[in-house]
Amino acid sequence: MFAARSVVKTSPLRFLRSSISKPIRTVVTVKNVEYTARATAEGAGWNGDVYCEGQSVKLALPKVMGGTGLGQNPEQLFAMGYSACLLGSIQYIAKKQGKSELAKDAKVHASVSIGEAEGVSGWGIKVDVEVEGLKDESLLKAGSEFCPYSRILKDGAVVTAKCI
Repeated sequence: MFAARSVVKTSPLRFLRSSISKPIRTVVTVKNVEYTARATAEGAGWNGDVYCEGQSVKLALPKVMGGTGLGQNPEQLFAMGYSACLLGSIQYIAKKQGKSELAKDAKVHASVSIGEAEGVSGWGIKVDVEVEGLKDESLLKAGSEFCPYSRILKDGAVVTAKCI
């Protein structure tokens, strides 16, 4: 038995445009878990409370979004985590390459903005990172490739959600 197949003629340019507009994205998976942080949010969501390993944070929407501003918001927490993780990754790579001195004075400034997502419903985020005091641009590139925050923004992650 033979399978029927159809051939559609397209120009190479049409294929190229199609592949450019739809980038291929891979998802980074974890081979072995070395540490897990478990956080719990409760209360009024963006204006509630979040707990993680004995630490608690009061959440509040920023004033510009109609909130009180009397607490932290998820964007601030993300910016703090990302800047710390990227700095640690840069310093780790610098040490492995014997360039610790070039990264010792580095500071990572991360800005996380939230707004209406383009093309889909819901919120979207925009992340801008500036690294001050780093004396080797290649360490920023290598640190970004090593940092899980950078990779999750670039490549995605496996997310499992379920009701319990």
